[in-house]
Amino acid sequence: MRYGGPLVIVGASYAGLQVAASAREAGYEGRIILVGAEDRLPYQRPPLSKGFLSGKVCETDVALRPESFFDAARIELELGAKATALDLAGRSVSLSDGRHLAFGSLVVATGSRARRHPALDGRAGNIRYLRSLDDAKVLRERLAAAREVVVVGGGFIGLEVASSIRGLGKEVTLLAAGSRLLPRAVCGEIAGFLLRLHRAHGVRVELDVVVVGVEVAGEHVRQVHVNNGRSFPCDLVLVGVGADPDVALLASAGMCGPDGVPVDQFGRTDHPGIFAAGDCTLHFNRHAGTILRLESVQHAIDQAKVVADALVGRDRSYDAVPRFWSDQYDTKLQMVGLPGDADRRVLRGAPEEGRFSVLHFSQGRLVCVQGINRPADVAAGRRLLATGRSPPPALAGDWSRDLADFLANEAPRASA
Repeated sequence: MRYGGPLVIVGASYAGLQVAASAREAGYEGRIILVGAEDRLPYQRPPLSKGFLSGKVCETDVALRPESFFDAARIELELGAKATALDLAGRSVSLSDGRHLAFGSLVVATGSRARRHPALDGRAGNIRYLRSLDDAKVLRERLAAAREVVVVGGGFIGLEVASSIRGLGKEVTLLAAGSRLLPRAVCGEIAGFLLRLHRAHGVRVELDVVVVGVEVAGEHVRQVHVNNGRSFPCDLVLVGVGADPDVALLASAGMCGPDGVPVDQFGRTDHPGIFAAGDCTLHFNRHAGTILRLESVQHAIDQAKVVADALVGRDRSYDAVPRFWSDQYDTKLQMVGLPGDADRRVLRGAPEEGRFSVLHFSQGRLVCVQGINRPADVAAGRRLLATGRSPPPALAGDWSRDLADFLANEAPRASA
C-alpha cells in the first residue's frame, strides 16, 4: 500500500542511505528526503576504530557516496537537523531547526548510540566514547599527547580501539568486566585466541574487573579504580561498553520501548506507512529462532533493501544470514550465523598458527561459523546456512577438506 507524499528517511547512515538508494533503483518515483543529525554526508563507521584512528584513513576516505550521487538519484539531503518529534495523525516529522517535514511513508533508521558508563560518564574531558566521526576526530587529537590509555570494555569497539592505539606505540590497559573477551559474541576458542593476541602485542588485559570510580586532577582522570581495589594510571580513557538502540523518535510517539522498534519480516511497524531498518529494529530472525536486535553493517544494508522493496510493493521477507567481522592487528575475525543454543563445536585448523575456524552445531545442524583468518570457511559457511545444509559434525573437523564440498547436491542434510 502506498501513501501520498514524500518518502522521509530519518537516519543517514548505512540503513537510511541504503533504503534511499534501493528505493530509487527499484522504481520509486516520488520525493525521497534523507534526514541526518550530523552536518556531513553519510560515512563509513567501521574505519573509525581502525584505520581512521591510526591515521591510515583520512576524513575524505570514509564517505559512503559522493555528493554527486545524491543529485543524480534525486535524493534530497537534510543534514545537521535532528528529528525530534513525530506527529502520527498529521503524518509529519519535526526537526531540531523548527521545520516540519510531511511524509507519505516514513523509514526510521536511527541506528544506535554509545552506551554510557555510570561510573565514568561526564566525569572529565579525557573520558571519551567512540560512535561518530566527530568522536573519532577528538579521540585522535587526544591520542597525540597521551602516553597511557585505559580502554574500558572487552567488546568489539574496545578490542579494535586497543589494537589501533597499541599500533601507535601507546601503553594500553584494557579492562573487561567478563571472565573472557567478547562473552556474548564468540566461543571460548576465539576469545582465548584474541586474549593471547592482544597480550602478545603488549596490551595489558585485565578480566573480571568493573570500573567503580576515578581519580580526577584538574579536568582530567589520572587513575581508574576497579572493584578489586586496584587502580590504573592514564592520560586518556576510551569507553566501549556496548550500544543502545536510538529509538527516541518512535518511543515519544508510543510506538516502541527502549529495547528497539518491533518490525515484521518486511520492516513494517504496527503503524501504516511507517517502517524501520538497521540497528534500532527488533525482528524475528529465522537463523536464531527468536526475536532479536542485530548490530552490524551487513544487517543494516540487508534489511534496508527489504524495506525498499516493500515501499514499491514488492514484499520480500528479510532472511539474510547474519554476518559480522572485526579487524585487530593483522588478524581478521569473521562470523556468519548465530551460535544461539549450539550444543556442539567443531574446530578446523590450528589456533597456534593463527588460522582456524569453529563450527557451531545445534542437534546436528550447522548454525554458525566463526573464523580467524579462514575466509574460505566463513564464505562456505554462509552458503551452507543460506541453503539449510550442514556438513556432518564428524566430518567437519577435517580441515584438509573444503567446506564448500558439502554444498554439492548430493551433500547430506543436517544429521546428528
